[in-house]
Amino acid sequence: MTDDNTIKVSAEYLRKLEKKVEGLSALAEISEIISSTHELEELMNLVMERAKKEMGAEACSILFYNKQTNKLEFEVALCSDDSTNEMLTKTVTLEMGQGIAGWVAEKLEPLVIEDVRADKRFFGGIDKQTGFTTESMIAVPLIGRTGLIGVAEMINPRRRDYDQEIFKLLCRQFAIAIENALLYQESIRKERLRQELEIAAVLQKSFLPALPHFEKGNLRLSAITIAAAKIGGDLYDFIEPVDGKVGVLIGDVSGKGVSAALYMAKAVSDFRYAARLQTAPGKVFDEMTAQLGDSPRGMFLTAIYMIIDLASGSVRVASAGHPPFLWITGDEVKETSLLSGPPLGILPLEYPSTTIQLNPGDRLLLFTDGLFDAQDPGGERLGFGKLIDFVKGHRHEESLTESLMDYIISLEQGADRADDITIIDIKWQG
Repeated sequence: MTDDNTIKVSAEYLRKLEKKVEGLSALAEISEIISSTHELEELMNLVMERAKKEMGAEACSILFYNKQTNKLEFEVALCSDDSTNEMLTKTVTLEMGQGIAGWVAEKLEPLVIEDVRADKRFFGGIDKQTGFTTESMIAVPLIGRTGLIGVAEMINPRRRDYDQEIFKLLCRQFAIAIENALLYQESIRKERLRQELEIAAVLQKSFLPALPHFEKGNLRLSAITIAAAKIGGDLYDFIEPVDGKVGVLIGDVSGKGVSAALYMAKAVSDFRYAARLQTAPGKVFDEMTAQLGDSPRGMFLTAIYMIIDLASGSVRVASAGHPPFLWITGDEVKETSLLSGPPLGILPLEYPSTTIQLNPGDRLLLFTDGLFDAQDPGGERLGFGKLIDFVKGHRHEESLTESLMDYIISLEQGADRADDITIIDIKWQG
């Protein structure tokens, strides 16, 4: 008598086993596709094309969840008509809860619908817009580590014997891959931005004086500028337009970031050109505002330009919407406002020039609004009054600009700085 070790199984069991193996094989193949790229668009198209082929679907799509609008937006649409794909990705959105995809996104549950026309959740508006006919649908939520990413849809799949558990597993893996691709995309974007900011910072620095100190005859100039971010919109310049005179410019560009840095570079270039042609500060501003008027809408520059006569201490000044400066004379600190025109780059106007006379020992303190707008961690501004009080108490210090910045840093106590700060100290020895 011999033992029969043969195990007999039913044809149905074998069919299910073959189906499971086939599903795992497809899962392994798609997993290989998922691991082949970090590029989001390429990843989604490769996976959805493969899944579409596997399911024998007429069309497929991915809708991303937009947290800001609380809507679903077509990110990928694949069907035989390219114009339909383009229309869906550019113009069509769904509310949360609207249509099959909206229901799946809201409930975070997959749906398999054999006849969409018999399902009250179906939204036929998209078919009307595209001329496509939806008969059946598989919709699965794509859920990542941070929550809902979107919904994947298979439209009119011919295959009915697929393994739903394997399909759900695939979608979970796909969701994580999309999330990783989004993170990779964001890291690339941040790195590109970091590089652009570094280039802009180098460019911006190249347009400032090589040294923050300048001495000529009885005139002593010192400046300090600190951007609130990597780059800022403040600027200053020292120039000798003609023999025996020194020009001092301070300005503040509207806005922040790369656009402000590029505008600042243009403003300094325009200033250096105009300052060689014109001998009056107001005329320099006339020339600059004409040049800056072609800049992007909303960009402008507040500024003060002074031309100091080294022999007499006479100062001709023009202001373009810039904050007043401080005039330190002996024991007095005066807030000095002059007749001013609007910021440069807004209106082509004639800017007035005003003359003031410095006496031996006088100092002028020019600054941008970031100085008196500096805040403590509780949000309280320094203000002009406290600024004047501080200057009165430190008016005899050799390095007033550094003392002011130390004061601001102690005021802020490590809090984020809201605006750039630039200070220029002008000392007339006489």
